[in-house]
Amino acid sequence: DGIINGMYRYNSTDSGKGQAQRPQLFGSGPILRSALAAQEILADKYGIGSDVWSVTSYSELRRDAMACQHYNDLHPGETAKQSYLESVLDGVTGPFISTSDNVRLVADQIREWIPGEYIVLGTDGFGRSETRPELRRHFRIDAESTAYAALQGMARMGAFDAGKLAGVITDLGLDPEAVFPIDA
Repeated sequence: DGIINGMYRYNSTDSGKGQAQRPQLFGSGPILRSALAAQEILADKYGIGSDVWSVTSYSELRRDAMACQHYNDLHPGETAKQSYLESVLDGVTGPFISTSDNVRLVADQIREWIPGEYIVLGTDGFGRSETRPELRRHFRIDAESTAYAALQGMARMGAFDAGKLAGVITDLGLDPEAVFPIDA
C-alpha cells in the first residue's frame, strides 16, 4: 500500500533512551541510500534514533491530501477524512527531513500536511559534471548534510543543543563557506 500511496516506513533505529523528538528522514529514489547512511550517522555519532521513509511519490501524497481537504471543506458537519499522509504520520514526532535529487519544490508540495518542523533538501541549481558524490555534497543531499539537517531541526525544536551545531559541521566535514548551489 505504501508504495502505491506514496510513502512507507523503511527502517527504524532506537536511541536506547526515551527521545521526545525523533528525526523522520524522507528519502526518494537513489537518495534513499543517503537517508539510510544519515540514520547510521545519527545513531553512531550522536546516539539519536530515527526513522527512514521511502517516498515513492510526493505528487500522489499531495493529490490524496488535497482530495481529503476538498471533501472536508465541503462537508463541515461530517467526520473529517484523513489523507494517507496524515494517517501514516499521525502521532509521529519530527523533525521531518526530506532529501532527494529533485528540486526542493517537489518535496515542498506536502509541507502543509507535515505535522511539525519540515526541512527540504534538494538539487536546486544548475547541472554540473562532477561525480555523484561531489554533486550530492554540492547540493547538500548527501548523508552528512542530511544528518546535519536532522540535528538542526532538532535544535530548532529544543531537542538538541544548538550550541553544538558548529562542532557538528566540523565533525561531519561540511564546508560552512560552500557556495549556495543556486548561485553556483
